[in-house]
Amino acid sequence: MKEINEENLARLSELIASNDTEQVRALVADMHPADIAELVDDLDADQALAVMQLLDDETAADVLVELDEDERHDLLEKMSSEDIADVLEQMDADDAVDVIQELDEEDRDEVIKHIDDVEQAGDIVDLLQYGEETAGGYMSTEMIVVNENMSMPDCIRAMREQAEDMDEIYNIYVVDDDNRLRGIFPLKTTITNPSASKIKHVMEPDPLSVRADTPIDEVALDFEKYDLVAMPVVDGIGRLLGRITVDDIIDLVREQSERDYQLASGLSTDIETGDSVWTQFRARLPWLLIGIVGGIANALILDGDSSDTSWQTYLPGMALFIPLIGGTGGNVGTQSSAIVVQGLANGSLDLKHAGKHIIKEFGVALLNATIIAGLVMLYNWIFPTDPDDMRVSHLTSLAVTTSLFAVVLFASVFGTFVPIMLEKLKIDPAIATGPFVTVTNDIVGMVIYMAISSCLIEHFLGVTL
Repeated sequence: MKEINEENLARLSELIASNDTEQVRALVADMHPADIAELVDDLDADQALAVMQLLDDETAADVLVELDEDERHDLLEKMSSEDIADVLEQMDADDAVDVIQELDEEDRDEVIKHIDDVEQAGDIVDLLQYGEETAGGYMSTEMIVVNENMSMPDCIRAMREQAEDMDEIYNIYVVDDDNRLRGIFPLKTTITNPSASKIKHVMEPDPLSVRADTPIDEVALDFEKYDLVAMPVVDGIGRLLGRITVDDIIDLVREQSERDYQLASGLSTDIETGDSVWTQFRARLPWLLIGIVGGIANALILDGDSSDTSWQTYLPGMALFIPLIGGTGGNVGTQSSAIVVQGLANGSLDLKHAGKHIIKEFGVALLNATIIAGLVMLYNWIFPTDPDDMRVSHLTSLAVTTSLFAVVLFASVFGTFVPIMLEKLKIDPAIATGPFVTVTNDIVGMVIYMAISSCLIEHFLGVTL
């Protein structure tokens, strides 16, 4: 297999520019489709089209599936409806649907009209009716199905006929005369029970299945929980519609991880490093503006407390700890919300037990707050803010540690509560782990800091602010 490197890419670009089709074919001939896709990703749309046109339909189909979504979209815009249809005929129906969904509705209809394989076209049309985030939207209709009343020889004959068009065979699905799923027939059974009179006597009955309208996130949890490699998909009355395989779930988990990481980092849409400046600008600006609003709010809080009779007059050393208060609150809140988001994603946190989790988080927060506040108090004791006036130093230390204790408690509970509420409102809770929680904790933390400081000054110094 040929190695992917800058030399190959440069060579490929030169050959395309010189229209040397034979050399282009020779260069990519021994490459895996995923490696060809990686090369094509680095070409412009016209060059990518030139390479795709030199591949046989089966290889082109595999390459198209492996391409990055943005690159695939640009390439599809360059391809004719007839060429797209020829490539789709070589794909599994679920992969074909993933590709065709990137086209406009008008272009979809045009492509489907050019698919000569009527059965393939019908499967694509059927799958397009399901939501993209449901089991039906992820399932493939390519599978081996046998009737429960078949004898073993008839079953093996049917399996051989259907297996010709299959890439991977995980399970044989057993149905009744009404096409309702009755069981799974493992391939091992053909060896261990070669003389069985009927399949229904040796099949594994009542297999785990999922309805077509089930959210795909729930399906992914079942794959993880039961260590599945494939799962049958049925309709409301149990009729077999298709199957979901583990490779689809792996792709889903990767995409969700990337999306959640970007949301937690303050990116409003899914972006890639190769996206244009304008695309990245639009994705990153909204949360930055929210951060600016939070910063302005903090500035207004400080400005409103900056008169001659403010805390800064009596405890000037407190200003040194403003970044500590804001940063600690943001970090604690992000940690708490990240744990909740992870628990909701992998199913380890049930919303029915959300109250228990909040209580547990409060207990953790008490421990963290006690240790953090204690360390800061120890620091202030060793390094007083005003060595010449220990009363001021001790009062400053009390204000900082008390505020820090309160901020950690608030940030922990708030960071836990927000993603749970977003989940109940059917909003992606991943957005709570980023700037939203950080900015809110900054503002609330500063309000707590100012309020506690004012109360301490009034109580110990007898000054009303």
